[in-house]
Amino acid sequence: MPTATDTLLRYRPWRGVPLGPSAATLAIARVSLLLLLRRRLFWGLFALAGLVFFFFFYGQYLVTWIPSQFAGGTVRIAAIPVSVEALTKFLDRLALTGTNPHLFGNFVWFEGYVLVIALALAGSVIVGNDFAHGSLPFYLSKPIGRWHYVAGKCLAIGAVVNLLTTLPALVLFVEAGLLLDWTTYFVDYFDLLLGILGYGLVLSVTLSLLLMATAVWLRKTVPLAMVWMGLFVFLRLMAGWLVDGLKADERWRLLDLWNDLYLCGLWCLGAEYDTIRPQPQPSFGEAALVVAGVCGACWLYLRRRIQAVEVVA
Repeated sequence: MPTATDTLLRYRPWRGVPLGPSAATLAIARVSLLLLLRRRLFWGLFALAGLVFFFFFYGQYLVTWIPSQFAGGTVRIAAIPVSVEALTKFLDRLALTGTNPHLFGNFVWFEGYVLVIALALAGSVIVGNDFAHGSLPFYLSKPIGRWHYVAGKCLAIGAVVNLLTTLPALVLFVEAGLLLDWTTYFVDYFDLLLGILGYGLVLSVTLSLLLMATAVWLRKTVPLAMVWMGLFVFLRLMAGWLVDGLKADERWRLLDLWNDLYLCGLWCLGAEYDTIRPQPQPSFGEAALVVAGVCGACWLYLRRRIQAVEVVA
């Protein structure tokens, strides 16, 4: 007679509907995001990114509301009277009007300071721990391909990128349409919507591949954070010192990867080259070549390292 213990130990077959290896990509991305969302530091960085968003959100509102309410008059800021004309000129420098592509470019630029720190945390949690704790052979022992694993991790990193940049930029776009004239704005400036989505795609692909390659190389949190910050801080300082300080050729600014992504994003948004600050800047095409080269190098490195992992079924 079978006992209760025998019943508990009996094999229970899978009764669901098999979805194939492609569904594993979404499962890996979902699990990776859940691991990241459990970190309190990530929520602190998300709150900091929210402060940047609200600055642009209410700034765009003030640009539309102040001239309509105080035309030709003055407003008091911290008990100091300021003319509406002077305040409007100051706000115009920040490109806070929804018809200006630099609004969305500047927003992503400032969000980048928080995004870089958040991705340093995400790289160690989402990717580095799989190599440090030996989880990668477990994934690859399942009936999935190696690139299903890479695609799932890149989807998780891309979700973080879009959560902090693309999604808030879309909210700013909708706000601009409601403040100006929603009956014509969304049609006349539909190219800005496509530019925001294109900018988000460029950021997602580039940063996810770069972060995957860096995390696979270093694995540990502290070295990863140091190298990651060096890529976006040290190289920016070096590029600025060469171009602005020593008056070297503007192509030296291509060392600044975030500036290259910024130029690609402005091209997607349809911004004029002469309106880019600071000047001088390399061309849009040169920045795109650098971004494509970084993506290609990261792809080749990941291909080599992932294929080198031994899997025992």
